[in-house]
Amino acid sequence: ARSKIDKLDKKILYLVKKRTTIVKLMLRLKEHKKQIVDHKRINEILKNIKNRSIKNGVDTQITRRIWKSIIWSYIDFQKRKFKKK
Repeated sequence: ARSKIDKLDKKILYLVKKRTTIVKLMLRLKEHKKQIVDHKRINEILKNIKNRSIKNGVDTQITRRIWKSIIWSYIDFQKRKFKKK
């Protein structure tokens, strides 16, 4: 079981790397730091994740916490990396 988890962790890390690359590209398009947080989009993402979780039989509390952590981690990342244009 541990080796299966290790393999999944490697895949997750690869996906985080890919997501980070895309977030960096998106950050270049932002002119103002206030564009980093979009509460409407965050709520939309969390709603979609909840619906997909229900559809796939995944605990919604787990997925909500994971996605909130991902979202806010990338918001923090963008705030740290933002360069005023």
